[in-house]
Amino acid sequence: MKFAVLPIVLTSALAHAEISKEQVVTGYADLAFANYSDALKTATSLQQSIKTFTDSPSAATLEEAKIAWLNSRPSYQQSEVFRFGNTVVDDWEGQLNAWPLDEGLIDYVDSSYAHELGNEGASANIVANKKVGDIKISRIKPSALAELNEFGGSEANVATGYHAIEFLLWGQDLNGYQAGAGNRPWTDYAKGDDCTNGNCKRRAQYLNAAAELLVEDLEYMVGQWSTDGDNYRAELESTPEDQVINKMLFGMGSLALGELAGERIKVALTANSPEDEHDCFSDNTHNSHYFNGVGVENIYYGRYLTSTGETVGVPGLRDLLLSQGNYALVQEADAAFTATRGSLAQIVKSAEAGTAFDQLIAPGNKAGEQLLTAAIGDLVTETAAIEKIALAVGISQLSPDDAGHEF
Repeated sequence: MKFAVLPIVLTSALAHAEISKEQVVTGYADLAFANYSDALKTATSLQQSIKTFTDSPSAATLEEAKIAWLNSRPSYQQSEVFRFGNTVVDDWEGQLNAWPLDEGLIDYVDSSYAHELGNEGASANIVANKKVGDIKISRIKPSALAELNEFGGSEANVATGYHAIEFLLWGQDLNGYQAGAGNRPWTDYAKGDDCTNGNCKRRAQYLNAAAELLVEDLEYMVGQWSTDGDNYRAELESTPEDQVINKMLFGMGSLALGELAGERIKVALTANSPEDEHDCFSDNTHNSHYFNGVGVENIYYGRYLTSTGETVGVPGLRDLLLSQGNYALVQEADAAFTATRGSLAQIVKSAEAGTAFDQLIAPGNKAGEQLLTAAIGDLVTETAAIEKIALAVGISQLSPDDAGHEF
C-alpha cells in the first residue's frame, strides 16, 4: 500500500516570533495528544474492520482488515518519538509494538520456522491450546493475552499489539529474500467445514481480543496527554522546562540513532535477517521506518499531519532556535532532516517499485546495502544536528541512546 510522501517543511509562521521554552513544552504535549488521538482513531477503525471480517469472513473483508492495519501504522510509528525520555510511554509501548516475535506462541507455523533458542513458549500455539504453561485460556480475552507477554521470561513471546495482529492477518512471510508478504488464507477464519488449519472460531477470538486491547491501551495513553485531570501531562508541565526539552531532544536522538538506524536497519542488514525486519509479515517495513523518521522531525518543526490530512501546528524547537537567532544551526538542521527524509523515501520508493526491505537486506545485494547504509548515515548526521540543538538551547550533554551500536 502506498502512502503519500509528505512535503518537507522549511518555513514556519512562528519563525521570527518570540518563542519561550514554556511554549515549546506545551506544544510538545499538544503534539503528543494529537498524535496518540490519531493513533487511537486509526486503531478503532482497525478494530471495526477486524470485527466485520471475523463476522463475515471472505477474501474481500480480509483485505479490508489488512488495509485498516496498514492505515493504522503511520500514526503509531510517528508517536514512537515520545517513547524515549518519557517513562510512562516506554513502560507501556511493549504491549503495543514489541518485535520481533516468535509467532509459534500465537498460532500454527511452517515446519521450517526457526524460533529463539530455549524459548519454551515458541510452540505454545495459543490458538490451538487452552493452556500455556500454568496459564489457562479457555476463552481468549485481552487480559489473558497481556499476561502471556514475555511468557517464560523471553522477550520473543509477544502475544499482543500491532505485530500479533499483523501475523494473524497475513500469516508468516515464507518468501525469504524473494518478493511477497505473508499469505494467510481468509478461510483460516471461515465458518464450519470451510475452516482451514483448524480453530477458526478461536483464531477470531484472538484477533478481536488483540484489537480490543490495542484500542484500550491507546485510550489510556491519550488520557495521559490530555489537558484534563491529574496525569502525565500535568506532571510534565510542572517539570522545569530545560528538563522537558532534554526529554524531547533525547527522544528524537534515541529514535533516530539507536532504534531506527541501529535496531531497525543496521541489525537486519548486518545479519541479513528478514526475521529482524519491523513489519515482517506484511512487508510494510519501508513505511514503518519512514514514519519513524517523520515522527522525529515533527518535534523539530512543531507539526503533526493527521490521518485525515489536518495539520496540527505548535511552537517547535526550530521556532525556538530562530527566536534566539540561531540561523546557521537552523539551516544545518533543516538540511539534515531533509536528507534523512529523502533517504527513507528512497527505501519506500524501492518497495513500491517491487524491492521491499527484506530483499534489500539479502546477502550480496550491494544496491540494497548502499540504500540502507545511506539512510543510516543520514540518521547519524541528523542525530549530530540534534545534539547541536541541545547545546544551543542550554543542554550541555544529551547522550542519545545508541542501543550499543557503533556508527
